[in-house]
Amino acid sequence: MSRFKKYFNQYLDARVVFAIDFLLSTFASLVVMLTLVFFAKTGSGYYRGIFSLWWMASSVIGTVGGMLLFKSYNVVIRHTSLRDVFVYMMVLLVKMVVMGLMVGLICLFNHSVAIALMFDLLLTLFLLIAVRLLMFFVYDLYKKRVKELNKRQRVLVFSTSDKSAAALTRLENSPHYEVVGFITRDDRSKGLRINDLPVYVCHSEKEVERVVDRLSARAILFSTEADVAKENNGIVEYCNKNSIRTLIMPPIDEIEDDKSHPLKIREVKIEDLLGRQEIKISMDEIIQRFKGKEVMVTGAAGSIGSELCRQLASFGIKQLILFDNAETPMHNLRLELERRFPHLDFVPVIGDVRHVDRLDYAFRKWHPQVVFHAAAYKHVPLMEENPCEAVLVNLQGSSNVANKCLEYDTDMMVMISTDKAVNPTNIMGCSKRLAEIYVQSLGLAVEQGRVPGKTKFVTTRFGNVLGSNGSVIPRFREQIANGGPVTVTHPEITRFFMTIPEACRLVMEAAIMSSGNQIFVFDMGESIKIDTLARRMITLAGLKVGEDIEIQYTGLRPGEKLYEEVLSNKENTLPTTHDRIRIAKVREYNYDQVKLALAELIDLAHQVKIPEMVILMKKTVPEFISKNSRFEIYDRVEERS
Repeated sequence: MSRFKKYFNQYLDARVVFAIDFLLSTFASLVVMLTLVFFAKTGSGYYRGIFSLWWMASSVIGTVGGMLLFKSYNVVIRHTSLRDVFVYMMVLLVKMVVMGLMVGLICLFNHSVAIALMFDLLLTLFLLIAVRLLMFFVYDLYKKRVKELNKRQRVLVFSTSDKSAAALTRLENSPHYEVVGFITRDDRSKGLRINDLPVYVCHSEKEVERVVDRLSARAILFSTEADVAKENNGIVEYCNKNSIRTLIMPPIDEIEDDKSHPLKIREVKIEDLLGRQEIKISMDEIIQRFKGKEVMVTGAAGSIGSELCRQLASFGIKQLILFDNAETPMHNLRLELERRFPHLDFVPVIGDVRHVDRLDYAFRKWHPQVVFHAAAYKHVPLMEENPCEAVLVNLQGSSNVANKCLEYDTDMMVMISTDKAVNPTNIMGCSKRLAEIYVQSLGLAVEQGRVPGKTKFVTTRFGNVLGSNGSVIPRFREQIANGGPVTVTHPEITRFFMTIPEACRLVMEAAIMSSGNQIFVFDMGESIKIDTLARRMITLAGLKVGEDIEIQYTGLRPGEKLYEEVLSNKENTLPTTHDRIRIAKVREYNYDQVKLALAELIDLAHQVKIPEMVILMKKTVPEFISKNSRFEIYDRVEERS
């Protein structure tokens, strides 16, 4: 079908129309000439041969002359009208006159020749109109076929696994997709049929191309993210280069959560290509732990907070309190939860964790039993320029939430931290490390009976999450959409990445396994070069690096590391029952000393005394050594002191 379209749109131009009409006209003259010679009763064979050559020569001259005179070849065949038929008649009249004059030069123009010329005109006109009617018919069939393909895209399902076979059932009544077969690399599937659909075994791009062309497939559908990641440099890459859509089925639990809406098959994204094998967690145990409880999420409208809300909403919790100061994202989250979880009892609260009175109102009114604290400022360069705000939100805000958890007998507070708190090189990382220190020292004080309360404090650390608000992937996606350039700070910069749902699942797993006052770190897998990520995203968009989109290197930003710290290894962590979660070995702090330092830091932040505040941060967190930052001068101050 694609080849037919290419032919119809590109090759059926005026030259092709000219050639078709010329061949039809001369063919008609040949038929008439052979008929005339066959029935001729007089004349020698030599004479009949001269007559035949002259007849055909006159037909050629007359046809070409008439077509050039009236430019009939410029008529668009599929738009032919009665007015165009008149043009063809004029061309044929020119042909008939030329043939009559030329034939009359070698023989007597008699009754038989006149009839033959008239028959030639009628036969040529019939052939021209018949061919055009045939083209109308073929073109209408083509348009109908295109409409059918556009209405229900023909897709090949990758793999023959149970999940892939289930995709056929899930798409059985889909108005948008039609499964036409299965494609796999497993030789054991050769010759198999699934629900009477063939399975094609392909090991090379040419084999995939033959199957796609043969079936007029417009997309390849993957049933799992693991399959997508496995075919990153295989079928997915082929599809990107050849404008074949790559699609992925939503998880079955997502469909069950949103039964009121049609199946949302989506395009494969860069997050799918960078993802790893699915993490196995104790979902039943997690659900039992949170079922029937009042849960609060601070920073609920953010990337991590909103995903926590989505997952918690499916656990049968009693009530979900959403706490955030971002009005529009909160509104959007509210609309989503109302649509997807109509029976969920949830309360959106506009508030700021820096405002103790607003926090107190939320705790006093709803008494949450579990609090996930995800509210934070996270952008390194921005916080390097606004250090006081980083301290007020990340440190003071976290201490406010922790204090209210104690005051209102919350069972557990789970704080979301970051890999940038490990040996911090920037203000944002240090502010999060200070928050960790405060929360952990408070938990230890409670555990030791020096501070009244029953709350367990849990901290979780992980690296960058794919596709979070303001992160590198959305920025690259926007730059690609705008035609580039794509900006990378350094050709060798690397980062650890984790998907948002993956991070949230690990957060909840850590929460249920914690005995309190621990900092859990997650296995982030292998680090990824940001330059490689940018190039892969450009390719995924069907474009070429250096031709369609340029990559520009802008230099490291203030406080930015070239390589992130490895969160989890045997030297700096202890094992847990989950192979992807470990406990960080960190120094324990005295709560009374931490409380005094915190009060002084917050006071300096309110007064915007930046030098004094940064020096105190470095004194409290000795491993905080600034890099590529204006605050490096204070490291030397600390050394001298």
